[in-house]
Amino acid sequence: MIHEVDLEVREGEVVALLGPNGAGKSTTLFALAGEISPMAGEVVCLGTGQRAPLHRRARLGMSFVPEERSVFSGMSVADNLLVGSVKPAEAVALFPELEPLMRRRAGLLSGGEQQMLTLARALARKPRVLLADELSMGLAPLIVDRLLTAVRAAADTGIGVLLVEQHSRKALEIADRAYVMRQGRIVLAGTASTLAGRSEDVEAAYLGEDRETP
Repeated sequence: MIHEVDLEVREGEVVALLGPNGAGKSTTLFALAGEISPMAGEVVCLGTGQRAPLHRRARLGMSFVPEERSVFSGMSVADNLLVGSVKPAEAVALFPELEPLMRRRAGLLSGGEQQMLTLARALARKPRVLLADELSMGLAPLIVDRLLTAVRAAADTGIGVLLVEQHSRKALEIADRAYVMRQGRIVLAGTASTLAGRSEDVEAAYLGEDRETP
């Protein structure tokens, strides 16, 4: 259950949503994406209040990358892209690593390659807003850095990004602003540089400790 969550993502910025497991981060993302309906409150997307499901929000310019890698295992990499109305060349421009894999079945890719495919498909649509849930889950640090660099580059082209991420340090390195959740509520908020300098407060939120914060 999430309570009184008020957050904003502006054009061209990365906003990190941090917190321990069970804090409500993914639930918040699913509500913003239209995968679940909030019991109260309002989601405003691109200036319009939204109660539409994800596929309709996608038409307005929203892309959603869930925690589970969204690939069609029995289809080739190229066909995975075509299903998403993405030309292979557009994906390769984002992730050159995908070029030699176009004919390979997506189910035979490594976890990192699958996540590159998923993120490339989302970004190549040139969304106005990207919601990304735990891109780094189970991946090697070098792959995580590669994915987060792509997210930062996308924001620099004007895309607004809301990034749920367990690796708080890495997330804060590429983010402009951040929120920290605990038990369904926002307990810290500020610029990424400010929260990076308050590592003890961020850690306390992860550990469930109560600290007085200015």
